[in-house]
Amino acid sequence: MKLTVDGETYEVDVEPDMPLLWVLRDELGKKGVKYGCGVAQCGACTVHMNGEAVRSCQISAQDVTGEITTIEGRDGSEVVSAVQEAWRKHQVAQCGYCQSGQMMQAAALLSEIQQPSDADIDDYMSGNLCRCGTYPRIRAAIKDAATQLSEV
Repeated sequence: MKLTVDGETYEVDVEPDMPLLWVLRDELGKKGVKYGCGVAQCGACTVHMNGEAVRSCQISAQDVTGEITTIEGRDGSEVVSAVQEAWRKHQVAQCGYCQSGQMMQAAALLSEIQQPSDADIDDYMSGNLCRCGTYPRIRAAIKDAATQLSEV
């Protein structure tokens, strides 16, 4: 089957029911997509499908429609660049395991809501878990990225 990932089209020979997460990691080498729980409860595997944040552990290869974007493919994106810069500025990451999923979710939020409130952030990010508990820094980084984007 053919998949478009990070702007490139790939031909992959996988079982149709293989989770997208494993196609991305094992077949295409996209190691920024992390396995966390396998049941779409932690958000570590968050990618964008046609610009919408989705959990790649719960989407089978055959159910992919349109373009998939991973954290690797977002380099250079204005929104993700602002998110990444804010993440560094606020020293969000501790262990770092959840960060690619957190950043992809945050980028989707900022693409939808340009100036999110605390409640918007808490609601939108609630499905992304951080083992280290850096939620206050995540919220601050999202607000900072929103400010950076509004000044552009």
